[in-house]
Amino acid sequence: MSSNQESGDGYSGILIEIEDAGIGIVIEVKYARDGNLEAGCKEALRQIGQKQYEEILLETGVEKILKYGIAFHFRNDFSG
Repeated sequence: MSSNQESGDGYSGILIEIEDAGIGIVIEVKYARDGNLEAGCKEALRQIGQKQYEEILLETGVEKILKYGIAFHFRNDFSG
């Protein structure tokens, strides 16, 4: 597993290679400033495709690649 490794046209969030299974996983994480988590996930997936983050996995012979876009939003309104 690696994080922020140069791949394709930029730096992906997280790359995981499961060697025995020939499976790779690309995870891009975005902070949704406006709280729109769905839009943040779509932007993360768009970036994975646009920047071709899966290229490094394909070069190592990975046959199946799973791509995940994850968004989060932090609210600082704790009461208690």
